[in-house]
Amino acid sequence: MDAVTREIVAPHVALVTINRPEARNSINGDVTRQLDQQVKEIEADPEIWAAVLTGAGGVAFCAGADLKEVSAGNMDDLYTPDGAFAGFVKHPRQKVWIAAVEGFAMAGGCELALACDMIVASEPSVFALPEVTRGLIAAAGGVYRLVRALPRAVALELLATGDRLPAGRAAELGFINRVTPQGQAVIEAVTLASRICANAPIAVRETLGVARQAYDLDDDTLFALSLAAQDRVMTTEDFAEGPRAFIEKRPAVWKNR
Repeated sequence: MDAVTREIVAPHVALVTINRPEARNSINGDVTRQLDQQVKEIEADPEIWAAVLTGAGGVAFCAGADLKEVSAGNMDDLYTPDGAFAGFVKHPRQKVWIAAVEGFAMAGGCELALACDMIVASEPSVFALPEVTRGLIAAAGGVYRLVRALPRAVALELLATGDRLPAGRAAELGFINRVTPQGQAVIEAVTLASRICANAPIAVRETLGVARQAYDLDDDTLFALSLAAQDRVMTTEDFAEGPRAFIEKRPAVWKNR
């Protein structure tokens, strides 16, 4: 059985599933290698414009590192050679990635969700970075991404206590994009991905490529990056298609080129 699966669930939308429900979709070497491969294939596939990442079984999105692997001395298997936990958190990605969370997103599982562009979660879902309760640190991006995603005081409290953040409260704080009834997170995430895929794919990628750096760079640099992105968009066929479709009062037909 594959530890990570992929299927096309809507036009230009892939659903990637961590498939270890018996272990709460915790990360082992198989998940790391297969998720790393899925990311590379999706990023290289011109027919896939957005991806939804979820966990199988409905109980846990991902419970983080598989502690059996850690206790066996196999910690290195949970990272790719470039240091990407689960083959995901450090990958340079241009496509839109949406986390669809059902149940627990704990430790490394929360870091996977934070590494996505957007998060959809069902009402019973909870997020937590409890590493400090075990003498550890959320070193796979959680320490700084949580502070970016939440008000500073809230993030610092969660990091220092290891407390859980329920989905409803997470939505109030702007940490997640949608809250759904139990069992509906994937459906809502695919709907959101499809809405995004109704837009020009190159324009979306270039827009997010600048937006993802908003916390890291100064205004002058970001302005220059925005102009460069616009220059690239203006050379595409889709740049001409958008205004033409508007004038002709019809849906645009994007070619992704």
